[in-house]
Amino acid sequence: MGAKVLAADNDGSATATQSTGLGLNNGTSGRSSSSTPLASCTPSPLHNNPEITSNMTSPKSALLIGKLAHARKEWEALKSIAELKEYESGTREDFIAKCKAGEFDDVVGLYRSNDSTSVTGPFDKELVDVLPKSLKYITHNGAGYDNISVPAVTDRGIQVSSTPIAVDAATADVTLFLLLGALRRISIPFLACRRKEWRGKNFALGHDPKNRVLGILGMGGIGQAVAERAKAFGMSIQYHNRNRLPEEKERGAKYVSFDELMRTSDVISLNLALNPSTRHIISKPQFDMMKDGVVIVNTARGPIIDEAALVDALDSGKVFSAGLDVFEEEPKIHPGLLENEDVVLLPHVGTATWETQKEMEILVLDNLKSAIEGKGLLTQIPEQKKW
Repeated sequence: MGAKVLAADNDGSATATQSTGLGLNNGTSGRSSSSTPLASCTPSPLHNNPEITSNMTSPKSALLIGKLAHARKEWEALKSIAELKEYESGTREDFIAKCKAGEFDDVVGLYRSNDSTSVTGPFDKELVDVLPKSLKYITHNGAGYDNISVPAVTDRGIQVSSTPIAVDAATADVTLFLLLGALRRISIPFLACRRKEWRGKNFALGHDPKNRVLGILGMGGIGQAVAERAKAFGMSIQYHNRNRLPEEKERGAKYVSFDELMRTSDVISLNLALNPSTRHIISKPQFDMMKDGVVIVNTARGPIIDEAALVDALDSGKVFSAGLDVFEEEPKIHPGLLENEDVVLLPHVGTATWETQKEMEILVLDNLKSAIEGKGLLTQIPEQKKW
């Protein structure tokens, strides 16, 4: 499929662009601006790079890969500062061919939608190497960006942003849903009702969350939102991070070592990014450390857990139950998880609300607008923040 082009406006419509609220918290996102206003996000110092600054003064284009479902008007408002191109559908091979043919040679910023992997596949080294030389920014719609090769884009001098902040509340809500569902073994009576068996052959008793120790592995924005919600259910909160948080961000949670969190938590919630150091960070040695009857909740990324080891731990009774929104080889789910009714399963829907999806799209567009205007990215990925 050929790329669609929307010509840039030259009629002084920048005022109209400002009125659309490409500053995220304009009353259209469904989230209060009091959470973490984007004005507090500091653009990358790389916007002072002479090479990038000079690029900003020449004609430029922005490329959308995939679809926009909620912020179409805000995307089209960018016509006042750039020519807009779209690659909505196609194949990886076709996209690579178009890059090699120079079809996107003037593209400075690229919007990578949350369905773009189905269009181009992952942004691995093979694909990154053929992206246009003009490309300076990839604004990614998603809190996780494990399908972008950070070393490859960094070697090319391409800056990447993601969508923290926007996903925190919705993902934390689903985490609590799975946590409570796993503690109460809710899948068993739920499935029994669907089979018209009332409560099922065996009446499943679960556990109350009150006075249980919740261990949060990864105390970023989502982890902090999980802690705040879990306190309402009377849970005691402890966490582990690479670095201890300032006291005001701990929300009353206790900082512990990784091993202590494994050994002493009744429920473990995984809220950390997937990268080479966190892949299979939870495997057999960690399950062996845990309390008998522990509950596992994962709303981060599937490969953080060794699924085969999780199935073994469930089958042995080491793990009482689990609540999972993500899986190691999506969309495939390990048969041992599908067959175990003590596992609450969701198909990666942690951010699936109208409000959150729109807020994510607008945050990506805010990043893109700031980058094209030469001001740098608002929410650059942490691996690149030293640039």
